[in-house]
Amino acid sequence: MKRFPSFLLAAVLFAMTSAAFAEELKVLMIGNSFTQSLVGMLEPVVASVPDCEIVLENVYIGGCSMERHWKNIVTEEANRDDRHFPDFTYREKLESRSWDFVSIHQKSGLSWRPETYRPWDDNLVDYIHRYAPGAEVVMQQTWSYRPDDERLAEWNLTQEEMGDRVIAAYREEAERLNLRVIPVGLAVKLARAKQPGGYSAFNAADYAYPDLPPLDKFFIGKVAWSDDHARIVGDSYHLNLRGRYLQACVWFAFLYGRSATEIRYVPEGIAEEDAVFMRQIADEAIRLNR
Repeated sequence: MKRFPSFLLAAVLFAMTSAAFAEELKVLMIGNSFTQSLVGMLEPVVASVPDCEIVLENVYIGGCSMERHWKNIVTEEANRDDRHFPDFTYREKLESRSWDFVSIHQKSGLSWRPETYRPWDDNLVDYIHRYAPGAEVVMQQTWSYRPDDERLAEWNLTQEEMGDRVIAAYREEAERLNLRVIPVGLAVKLARAKQPGGYSAFNAADYAYPDLPPLDKFFIGKVAWSDDHARIVGDSYHLNLRGRYLQACVWFAFLYGRSATEIRYVPEGIAEEDAVFMRQIADEAIRLNR
């Protein structure tokens, strides 16, 4: 009878033991593009840390507010064939796994106004507790727009003022509902304040086609020239690659209760020293949010 080589047996036993102790979290996000930015980024971040695994799904509608999500649920509950997603209803998704976490967040344009959260966040939390009773419901704190976003002027807010009001709104609602907050907005605020080399707004009037302002110190968006080359346009509210990495580092540290400095994944396009900076910021945001 052939003997199984001892070193192979040891390797198999080690693999089985490691798998048994790996922490796999099942996370469902009910959100919009501000959670979609995690998809494809959080998974490799988690996978780079030993003994950490994740199942991540996003019930995603672009620009969706808490109110709209809740009204979709009400419509589906009245008629289960009236689906807002082709393959599932909200209830079916909540019942599809034993979720560890279910996150919600407000539409970014409303996120600085706490009165817009209610009663929709109350309703969503109650519904999640009913159909995913084992899950912890959490709120993802969103972030303020880039200084050149025209809506800031319409709202008579600076980037800093919007950021502070967003953070305060999430804190107020989370305390009222007894929920924890994933402090992404706070992390973005801290990263802007501590950005090596400084961080400041750009003035589009200072640029002439085809030159564009550099965004290497920003966490938000893209810039481009309009088709007629008359003005600079672009995305001034979604996270760019750096912002998405920072967001994923914050989520990792929050979900697993571990330091973001354990993360070894660095996306192509981000320098190692920049990744180290953002992992440190993620830990600081978690610490200040307690």
